[in-house]
Amino acid sequence: MTTTRAAARPAPRARRVSPRVRRAARRNLTAYGFLSGALICFALFSWYPIVRGVLLSFQRTDAAGDTRWVGLDNLRTVLADPAFAGAWLNTAIFTLLALVVGYAVPFAIAIVLNELRHARAYLRFVVYLPVMLPPAAAVLLFKWFYDPGPGLFNQILRAAHLPGLSWLDSADTALLSLVLVATWMNLGSGTLIYLAALQTIPGELYEAAELDGAGLLRRVWHVTVPQTRLILLVMLLLQIIATMQVFIEPYLLTGGGPEDATVTVAYLMYQYAFNYDDFGGGGALGLMLMVVLMLFSAVYLRVSRQDAR
Repeated sequence: MTTTRAAARPAPRARRVSPRVRRAARRNLTAYGFLSGALICFALFSWYPIVRGVLLSFQRTDAAGDTRWVGLDNLRTVLADPAFAGAWLNTAIFTLLALVVGYAVPFAIAIVLNELRHARAYLRFVVYLPVMLPPAAAVLLFKWFYDPGPGLFNQILRAAHLPGLSWLDSADTALLSLVLVATWMNLGSGTLIYLAALQTIPGELYEAAELDGAGLLRRVWHVTVPQTRLILLVMLLLQIIATMQVFIEPYLLTGGGPEDATVTVAYLMYQYAFNYDDFGGGGALGLMLMVVLMLFSAVYLRVSRQDAR
């Protein structure tokens, strides 16, 4: 009896998918298809090198190409290197100088460009032009500028009846010379970002400040800076992260000299990997730099979030 009733019961009918759901699924599938290309590129060229670098910091490869796990030996080797402390000190000084010069100058230029009424598009192109040059070409151009003989900078100093400088050959000026190159190379990007932020400020705020008798500097301090505060904080974080990884300038201009005055952490990492044939030591330095930047970013984001509240 029970079997007969079960057989007589009609089978459940499959639920039909509505055309609206199908269209949404096709749209999402297309979006995921385009997104997969970016994810694959990030996985191959960003995430995999990071993971591989972390693993290298705990491994050592011998002349035969055999890799073995050595734990913290690479970290101990790097910490015992006499150049280790100097590299971190040079990196910190470079970062501070880049903040003093490279952080304030693009913002000031953006304010000037925002105040202009004529030739604004042409001046934007001129400011952004260094970004379009290959970094190696820009650095080699400055290498000629810094030449103690026919270099452009010393020619200008001699024309002003001032003594020439050993820009790259003196430990007192070499690091500052690298900062000037890095600032010039990245000036355009920061300036255009600041300029875009300035153009979102309502003009009524400046008009009210002018009616209150505020001059240019007071308008900048009481209107421009508060209104662009978020962009300034983000650019501060990005600049610190970028400048602490400086490599091209010391590699092409000074080779870490004179007297190791321009040996940075990234350059020392390169020396371990390709000059000393110690990829484990280079990986250990890279891991240290990554941890320092992650800690700084975490503290910065925590402070900025509390300040925003």
